[in-house]
Amino acid sequence: MARKRETGLADITEAGSVSTVLGRETSFQGVLEFSRPLLINGSFEGEIITEGVLLVGEGAEVRANIRAGTVVVGGRVTGNIEARTRLEMLRTGQVLGNVKTAKLQIADGVIFDGNCEMIDPQPSKA
Repeated sequence: MARKRETGLADITEAGSVSTVLGRETSFQGVLEFSRPLLINGSFEGEIITEGVLLVGEGAEVRANIRAGTVVVGGRVTGNIEARTRLEMLRTGQVLGNVKTAKLQIADGVIFDGNCEMIDPQPSKA
């Protein structure tokens, strides 16, 4: 029987299924704006802006300031994160930067080097 890999990313897309994936062998630079859930498994450098869900997969490398509704980090993020709804750091996650969020979940094993500011949740725009 095949064993299901535990990624922690499967149950976090309450906004819908992942519609875009930046694959492992892909790198991108610039400003990334989107509305549907996005999974980064490769590398990205620049700025990320969304009201939706950003997933940073295990092994991914993101060097960016991030403004999002929900952010789930399983890879490495270097930069500041503002997650207006929720920020979740999975056990394989690394965050090197300051964070602002309404809800914060940090798993055992996470590397977090920065400051945290808790903010009032903002209603999502429908």
